[in-house]
Amino acid sequence: MNGYSYRKYSALAVIFILVTGVVRVYAGGDEPSEFTNVDSIINTRHNMTFSTMKNGTGGQMNAYRNDYGEVCVYCHTPHGANRQIDAPLWNRTFLNTTYTTYDTLGTSSLKGDVTQPGVNSLTCLSCHDGTTAIDSIINMPGSGQYSALQETTQNESFLDNFVPPVGNPGFQAGDHYSLNSGTTFGDRSCLVCHNPSGPSDAGDFSVAVIGTDLTNDHPIGVSLPTSLLGTEFNEPANPVNGIRFYDTDGDQRPDSNEIRFYDTGQGPEVECASCHDPHGVPTIGSSGPLNPTFLRISNANSQICLTCHIK
Repeated sequence: MNGYSYRKYSALAVIFILVTGVVRVYAGGDEPSEFTNVDSIINTRHNMTFSTMKNGTGGQMNAYRNDYGEVCVYCHTPHGANRQIDAPLWNRTFLNTTYTTYDTLGTSSLKGDVTQPGVNSLTCLSCHDGTTAIDSIINMPGSGQYSALQETTQNESFLDNFVPPVGNPGFQAGDHYSLNSGTTFGDRSCLVCHNPSGPSDAGDFSVAVIGTDLTNDHPIGVSLPTSLLGTEFNEPANPVNGIRFYDTDGDQRPDSNEIRFYDTGQGPEVECASCHDPHGVPTIGSSGPLNPTFLRISNANSQICLTCHIK
Protein backbone atom coordinates (compact mmCIF):
# COMPACT_ATOMS: atom_id res chain seq x y z
CA MET A 1 0.00 0.00 0.00
CA ASN A 2 3.00 2.34 -0.01
CA GLY A 3 2.44 5.13 -2.49
CA TYR A 4 -1.21 5.56 -1.67
CA SER A 5 -2.80 8.11 0.60
CA TYR A 6 -5.38 6.99 3.17
CA ARG A 7 -8.30 8.10 1.01
CA LYS A 8 -6.88 6.74 -2.24
CA TYR A 9 -6.17 3.34 -0.77
CA SER A 10 -9.63 3.15 0.75
CA ALA A 11 -11.48 4.25 -2.36
CA LEU A 12 -9.72 1.81 -4.69
CA ALA A 13 -8.60 -1.24 -2.74
CA VAL A 14 -11.65 -1.41 -0.50
CA ILE A 15 -14.04 -1.37 -3.48
CA PHE A 16 -12.11 -4.23 -5.08
CA ILE A 17 -12.02 -6.33 -1.92
CA LEU A 18 -15.68 -5.85 -1.04
CA VAL A 19 -17.02 -6.42 -4.53
CA THR A 20 -14.90 -9.49 -5.24
CA GLY A 21 -15.11 -10.91 -1.73
CA VAL A 22 -11.56 -12.22 -2.01
CA VAL A 23 -10.43 -11.33 1.51
CA ARG A 24 -11.29 -13.74 4.27
CA VAL A 25 -9.16 -14.92 7.15
CA TYR A 26 -10.68 -18.26 7.98
CA ALA A 27 -13.15 -20.60 6.35
CA GLY A 28 -15.47 -21.20 9.27
CA GLY A 29 -17.00 -18.86 11.84
CA ASP A 30 -15.79 -20.99 14.77
CA GLU A 31 -12.14 -21.39 13.81
CA PRO A 32 -9.87 -19.34 16.10
CA SER A 33 -6.67 -17.63 15.04
CA GLU A 34 -4.14 -15.16 16.38
CA PHE A 35 -3.20 -11.67 15.25
CA THR A 36 0.15 -11.96 13.49
CA ASN A 37 0.37 -8.30 12.33
CA VAL A 38 2.10 -9.42 9.16
CA ASP A 39 1.59 -8.20 5.58
CA SER A 40 -2.03 -7.02 5.66
CA ILE A 41 -4.99 -5.66 7.61
CA ILE A 42 -6.50 -9.14 7.50
CA ASN A 43 -3.96 -10.24 10.11
CA THR A 44 -4.54 -7.32 12.49
CA ARG A 45 -7.02 -6.41 15.20
CA HIS A 46 -8.87 -4.28 12.65
CA ASN A 47 -10.11 -7.51 11.13
CA MET A 48 -13.32 -7.87 13.16
CA THR A 49 -13.96 -11.40 11.90
CA PHE A 50 -10.81 -12.46 13.68
CA SER A 51 -10.39 -14.00 17.12
CA THR A 52 -7.39 -14.38 19.39
CA MET A 53 -9.10 -17.20 21.20
CA LYS A 54 -7.39 -20.57 20.73
CA ASN A 55 -8.19 -24.22 21.42
CA GLY A 56 -11.60 -24.15 19.76
CA THR A 57 -12.98 -21.26 21.84
CA GLY A 58 -12.94 -18.57 19.16
CA GLY A 59 -16.67 -18.94 18.58
CA GLN A 60 -17.32 -17.33 21.98
CA MET A 61 -17.06 -13.94 20.27
CA ASN A 62 -20.01 -14.75 18.04
CA ALA A 63 -22.47 -13.89 20.81
CA TYR A 64 -21.23 -10.30 21.09
CA ARG A 65 -20.80 -9.03 17.54
CA ASN A 66 -22.14 -10.04 14.15
CA ASP A 67 -19.47 -11.88 12.22
CA TYR A 68 -20.19 -10.51 8.77
CA GLY A 69 -17.79 -12.93 7.12
CA GLU A 70 -15.97 -10.04 5.42
CA VAL A 71 -13.05 -7.95 6.61
CA CYS A 72 -13.68 -4.51 5.13
CA VAL A 73 -17.45 -4.29 5.65
CA TYR A 74 -17.09 -3.24 9.30
CA CYS A 75 -15.90 0.15 8.01
CA HIS A 76 -16.60 0.36 4.26
CA THR A 77 -19.30 -0.52 1.76
CA PRO A 78 -19.30 -0.28 -2.06
CA HIS A 79 -22.95 0.90 -2.01
CA GLY A 80 -25.19 2.81 0.40
CA ALA A 81 -22.40 4.61 2.28
CA ASN A 82 -23.13 6.99 5.16
CA ARG A 83 -24.07 10.45 3.84
CA GLN A 84 -23.51 12.17 7.18
CA ILE A 85 -19.72 11.99 7.15
CA ASP A 86 -17.20 12.67 4.38
CA ALA A 87 -15.27 9.43 4.77
CA PRO A 88 -14.53 6.98 1.94
CA LEU A 89 -17.47 4.62 1.39
CA TRP A 90 -18.15 4.77 5.11
CA ASN A 91 -20.37 1.96 6.41
CA ARG A 92 -20.45 2.72 10.13
CA THR A 93 -23.07 4.48 12.24
CA PHE A 94 -22.16 8.12 12.91
CA LEU A 95 -23.55 9.38 16.25
CA ASN A 96 -22.19 12.95 15.94
CA THR A 97 -20.67 12.78 19.43
CA THR A 98 -19.26 15.87 21.14
CA TYR A 99 -15.80 15.33 22.58
CA THR A 100 -13.91 16.95 25.44
CA THR A 101 -10.86 18.38 23.70
CA TYR A 102 -7.38 19.35 24.83
CA ASP A 103 -8.06 23.08 25.01
CA THR A 104 -10.33 22.54 28.03
CA LEU A 105 -7.19 21.96 30.12
CA GLY A 106 -6.34 25.63 29.72
CA THR A 107 -2.68 24.86 29.13
CA SER A 108 -0.44 27.57 27.72
CA SER A 109 1.70 24.95 26.00
CA LEU A 110 -0.90 24.30 23.30
CA LYS A 111 0.53 25.94 20.20
CA GLY A 112 -2.40 25.71 17.79
CA ASP A 113 -6.14 26.29 17.78
CA VAL A 114 -8.33 23.29 18.63
CA THR A 115 -11.60 22.20 17.05
CA GLN A 116 -13.74 19.11 17.41
CA PRO A 117 -12.10 16.08 15.74
CA GLY A 118 -12.16 16.05 11.94
CA VAL A 119 -13.23 13.22 9.69
CA ASN A 120 -9.81 11.54 9.82
CA SER A 121 -10.28 11.14 13.57
CA LEU A 122 -14.03 10.54 13.63
CA THR A 123 -13.60 7.39 11.57
CA CYS A 124 -11.26 5.99 14.23
CA LEU A 125 -13.39 7.23 17.12
CA SER A 126 -16.48 5.53 15.68
CA CYS A 127 -15.09 2.43 17.40
CA HIS A 128 -12.53 3.75 19.83
CA ASP A 129 -14.73 6.24 21.71
CA GLY A 130 -16.83 3.30 22.94
CA THR A 131 -20.23 4.80 22.12
CA THR A 132 -21.03 2.61 19.11
CA ALA A 133 -21.10 -1.17 18.77
CA ILE A 134 -18.26 -2.68 16.78
CA ASP A 135 -20.74 -4.23 14.33
CA SER A 136 -23.10 -1.23 13.97
CA ILE A 137 -22.99 -0.77 10.21
CA ILE A 138 -25.46 0.49 7.62
CA ASN A 139 -25.18 -2.05 4.84
CA MET A 140 -24.77 -5.64 6.02
CA PRO A 141 -23.68 -8.29 3.49
CA GLY A 142 -26.55 -9.84 1.57
CA SER A 143 -29.55 -8.59 -0.35
CA GLY A 144 -31.99 -6.33 1.50
CA GLN A 145 -29.83 -5.87 4.61
CA TYR A 146 -29.46 -2.08 4.38
CA SER A 147 -30.99 0.59 6.60
CA ALA A 148 -30.60 4.34 6.13
CA LEU A 149 -31.68 4.78 9.77
CA GLN A 150 -28.36 3.25 10.77
CA GLU A 151 -26.53 6.37 9.52
CA THR A 152 -27.16 8.17 12.81
CA THR A 153 -28.82 5.58 15.09
CA GLN A 154 -27.67 2.20 16.32
CA ASN A 155 -30.75 0.17 15.46
CA GLU A 156 -30.52 -3.02 17.52
CA SER A 157 -33.39 -4.80 15.77
CA PHE A 158 -31.74 -4.20 12.40
CA LEU A 159 -28.46 -5.69 13.63
CA ASP A 160 -30.30 -8.59 15.26
CA ASN A 161 -31.81 -9.59 11.91
CA PHE A 162 -28.54 -10.15 10.05
CA VAL A 163 -28.77 -13.25 7.86
CA PRO A 164 -25.44 -14.45 6.43
CA PRO A 165 -25.74 -14.84 2.65
CA VAL A 166 -25.46 -18.32 1.16
CA GLY A 167 -21.82 -19.36 1.11
CA ASN A 168 -20.85 -16.69 3.66
CA PRO A 169 -19.29 -18.12 6.86
CA GLY A 170 -20.62 -15.25 8.97
CA PHE A 171 -22.62 -15.50 12.17
CA GLN A 172 -25.56 -13.60 13.71
CA ALA A 173 -24.88 -12.36 17.25
CA GLY A 174 -27.26 -12.14 20.16
CA ASP A 175 -25.78 -8.84 21.35
CA HIS A 176 -23.63 -6.00 20.06
CA TYR A 177 -20.74 -4.86 22.22
CA SER A 178 -18.65 -1.69 22.00
CA LEU A 179 -15.07 -0.77 22.89
CA ASN A 180 -15.86 1.01 26.16
CA SER A 181 -14.04 0.72 29.47
CA GLY A 182 -16.56 -1.51 31.25
CA THR A 183 -15.54 -5.00 32.34
CA THR A 184 -18.92 -6.54 33.25
CA PHE A 185 -21.50 -8.03 30.92
CA GLY A 186 -23.91 -5.23 31.77
CA ASP A 187 -21.46 -2.76 30.22
CA ARG A 188 -21.73 -4.53 26.86
CA SER A 189 -18.01 -3.97 26.44
CA CYS A 190 -15.30 -5.85 24.55
CA LEU A 191 -13.23 -5.46 27.72
CA VAL A 192 -15.38 -8.06 29.48
CA CYS A 193 -12.86 -10.53 28.07
CA HIS A 194 -10.19 -8.32 26.52
CA ASN A 195 -8.81 -6.84 29.75
CA PRO A 196 -5.60 -7.45 31.74
CA SER A 197 -7.36 -9.99 33.97
CA GLY A 198 -9.29 -11.68 31.18
CA PRO A 199 -8.58 -15.02 29.50
CA SER A 200 -4.90 -15.34 28.70
CA ASP A 201 -5.54 -15.92 25.00
CA ALA A 202 -8.07 -13.08 24.58
CA GLY A 203 -5.58 -10.22 24.40
CA ASP A 204 -5.79 -6.95 26.31
CA PHE A 205 -7.64 -4.24 24.34
CA SER A 206 -7.79 -1.65 27.13
CA VAL A 207 -5.16 0.57 25.51
CA ALA A 208 -7.51 0.97 22.53
CA VAL A 209 -10.30 2.47 24.65
CA ILE A 210 -10.08 6.23 23.99
CA GLY A 211 -13.50 7.37 25.24
CA THR A 212 -15.04 10.78 24.57
CA ASP A 213 -12.63 12.70 26.84
CA LEU A 214 -9.59 13.28 24.65
CA THR A 215 -7.58 15.34 27.13
CA ASN A 216 -5.21 12.52 28.11
CA ASP A 217 -4.15 11.77 24.54
CA HIS A 218 -2.12 13.67 21.95
CA PRO A 219 -4.28 16.62 20.80
CA ILE A 220 -6.36 16.02 17.70
CA GLY A 221 -8.23 18.72 15.85
CA VAL A 222 -5.28 20.98 16.73
CA SER A 223 -3.98 23.22 13.96
CA LEU A 224 -0.46 23.22 12.58
CA PRO A 225 1.11 26.34 14.16
CA THR A 226 2.41 27.93 10.98
CA SER A 227 3.90 30.88 12.87
CA LEU A 228 6.30 28.52 14.65
CA LEU A 229 7.50 26.56 11.64
CA GLY A 230 11.27 26.41 11.49
CA THR A 231 11.68 27.24 15.18
CA GLU A 232 9.53 24.78 17.14
CA PHE A 233 8.00 22.68 14.36
CA ASN A 234 9.40 21.20 11.19
CA GLU A 235 7.67 22.42 8.05
CA PRO A 236 5.78 19.80 6.03
CA ALA A 237 5.54 19.80 2.23
CA ASN A 238 2.95 21.86 0.37
CA PRO A 239 -0.55 20.35 0.46
CA VAL A 240 -1.66 17.60 -1.92
CA ASN A 241 -5.42 16.93 -1.92
CA GLY A 242 -5.82 18.74 1.38
CA ILE A 243 -2.91 16.94 3.07
CA ARG A 244 0.33 18.54 4.24
CA PHE A 245 2.90 15.84 4.89
CA TYR A 246 6.55 15.11 5.61
CA ASP A 247 7.72 13.93 2.20
CA THR A 248 10.52 11.65 3.35
CA ASP A 249 11.03 10.02 -0.04
CA GLY A 250 10.61 13.20 -2.12
CA ASP A 251 7.95 11.80 -4.46
CA GLN A 252 5.57 14.74 -3.79
CA ARG A 253 2.66 12.58 -2.67
CA PRO A 254 1.52 11.55 0.83
CA ASP A 255 2.50 7.89 1.16
CA SER A 256 1.06 5.69 3.89
CA ASN A 257 4.38 5.74 5.77
CA GLU A 258 4.54 9.53 6.03
CA ILE A 259 3.20 11.68 8.89
CA ARG A 260 0.65 14.26 7.73
CA PHE A 261 -1.85 17.01 8.60
CA TYR A 262 -5.40 17.06 7.21
CA ASP A 263 -7.29 20.14 6.05
CA THR A 264 -11.04 19.62 6.29
CA GLY A 265 -11.89 23.29 5.92
CA GLN A 266 -10.12 24.86 8.89
CA GLY A 267 -6.51 24.60 7.79
CA PRO A 268 -4.06 21.71 8.35
CA GLU A 269 -4.74 19.89 11.62
CA VAL A 270 -3.46 16.90 13.55
CA GLU A 271 -5.89 13.98 13.44
CA CYS A 272 -5.69 10.32 14.48
CA ALA A 273 -4.71 9.36 10.94
CA SER A 274 -1.80 11.82 11.06
CA CYS A 275 0.24 9.18 12.86
CA HIS A 276 -1.82 6.00 12.40
CA ASP A 277 -2.90 4.21 9.23
CA PRO A 278 -5.91 1.98 10.01
CA HIS A 279 -4.88 -0.48 7.29
CA GLY A 280 -1.39 -1.00 8.72
CA VAL A 281 2.02 0.03 7.40
CA PRO A 282 4.82 -2.53 6.94
CA THR A 283 8.10 -1.87 8.72
CA ILE A 284 10.12 -2.60 5.56
CA GLY A 285 8.96 -2.26 1.97
CA SER A 286 5.46 -3.36 0.99
CA SER A 287 5.30 -6.55 3.05
CA GLY A 288 6.49 -8.03 6.30
CA PRO A 289 5.57 -7.13 9.90
CA LEU A 290 3.36 -4.08 10.38
CA ASN A 291 4.33 -1.21 12.67
CA PRO A 292 2.73 -1.64 16.13
CA THR A 293 -0.60 0.12 16.81
CA PHE A 294 -0.95 0.96 13.10
CA LEU A 295 1.74 3.65 13.32
CA ARG A 296 2.82 5.14 10.00
CA ILE A 297 6.47 4.99 11.08
CA SER A 298 8.36 3.44 13.96
CA ASN A 299 8.59 5.54 17.09
CA ALA A 300 12.05 4.23 17.97
CA ASN A 301 14.08 7.09 19.46
CA SER A 302 10.89 9.21 19.40
CA GLN A 303 10.97 9.30 15.61
CA ILE A 304 7.27 10.18 15.33
CA CYS A 305 7.54 13.03 17.81
CA LEU A 306 10.64 14.47 16.16
CA THR A 307 9.04 14.34 12.71
CA CYS A 308 6.95 17.35 13.74
CA HIS A 309 8.56 18.79 16.84
CA ILE A 310 11.98 20.44 16.94
CA LYS A 311 13.55 19.41 20.24
